[in-house]
Amino acid sequence: MGSWKCGGCLSCLLISLALWSIIVNILLYFPNGQTFYASSNKLTNYVWYFEGLCFSGVMMLVVAAVLLVLDNKHKCCQSENCSRKYMTLLSVIFSALGIAFSGYCLVISALGLVQGPYCRTQDGWHYAFEGTAGRFLTNSSEWTQCLEPAHVVEWNVILFSILITLSGLQVIVCLIRVVIQLSKMLCGTYSVIIQPGII
Repeated sequence: MGSWKCGGCLSCLLISLALWSIIVNILLYFPNGQTFYASSNKLTNYVWYFEGLCFSGVMMLVVAAVLLVLDNKHKCCQSENCSRKYMTLLSVIFSALGIAFSGYCLVISALGLVQGPYCRTQDGWHYAFEGTAGRFLTNSSEWTQCLEPAHVVEWNVILFSILITLSGLQVIVCLIRVVIQLSKMLCGTYSVIIQPGII
């Protein structure tokens, strides 16, 4: 019962993180709340990888929903016929998928953060900080190079950083689930125990 509560809490946490990832990714498409830059394809290319919307968002919601169902079946199982080991294996597989999805979001968001925004400078539209290897992140005085969209550097830095945090937490939660489930399988938690007095 305690392990089900732990697994259920972790799955619910994944759902919360996934919903926030979707919201943050959507905000990346609308700098300063404007739709013009998305419709005219004047956004950083990394927002079109759908890292927070699809992988760390929708796909993670699917993973979390499946894990909740598996956790619930663990709670209800009273006999070996319920195939607890089989469900534990499925839980490990889906947790591993969660690591892959959130890991993808983590990597793409980090690349987007380091590359910097696509913006209009005095030389036209381009990636003003692409060759700085992310050094512009520690020198906010350079951010004024981007004239349009207004404050796009701050917008991208904040939102990509949040996505990195959210996906990083998802990776940690899924890793915890994998460790818990593998320990159950390897340590024989589900071994058949014949209780005295039961024929």
